[in-house]
Amino acid sequence: MPPEPLTPAAQARQRDAERTRAEILEVAQREFARHGYSGARVDDMAKLMRATKRMIYYYFGGKEQLYIAVLERAYNQIRAAEATIDVQHLAPIEAIRTLAQLSFDHHDAHQDFIKLVGIENIHHAEHLRKSDLLTNLGTPATGLISQILDAGRASGDFVTDADAIDVHMMISAFSNFRISNQHTFGALFKRDLNAPEHRARHREMIGEMIVAYLTGAGRRTRDH
Repeated sequence: MPPEPLTPAAQARQRDAERTRAEILEVAQREFARHGYSGARVDDMAKLMRATKRMIYYYFGGKEQLYIAVLERAYNQIRAAEATIDVQHLAPIEAIRTLAQLSFDHHDAHQDFIKLVGIENIHHAEHLRKSDLLTNLGTPATGLISQILDAGRASGDFVTDADAIDVHMMISAFSNFRISNQHTFGALFKRDLNAPEHRARHREMIGEMIVAYLTGAGRRTRDH
């Protein structure tokens, strides 16, 4: 028997709860990214939003649960973006180039995500491992890449015996580095990695690097 529809008042309460949850997560993400897990304080988060510390605990249970929810939200966003790629209707080379550039764009637009990943690595993924959602979120990413690699091998476009996790790492490494190391890189080489001309070139680079690796372009050059 289907559940009875919510009354208008219940619907309004649900929408308000969802808005409050979303606001808490938005502020918490900024605070965790800025101060790290150890340095961020729930009291400070409460002051930055229309919520009390008690309300934050009501929705999330505690600081660690809030932090895990922030991580889940951040990783879910990039998995959702990857899922928009229509692998079935793109040629393998175009599909992997699109995926690489989409990942680049997402990292560029969500720089707090890079900080959160760095913070969680400092903690040896201690909190990430406590989330069933997060420990299974790698599968959609590598599954998508595997589909593209299988199609590319079947078509003859890809000649490199590539591993999906390695390809994912290559894309993530380049996209991550230009954000996580932008300040030290800028100080050492006097180059603003966020400048439009560098960003556009790097976006093209990551796509072509992955395509060249998979199509064996580098090996063909060496062989000749």
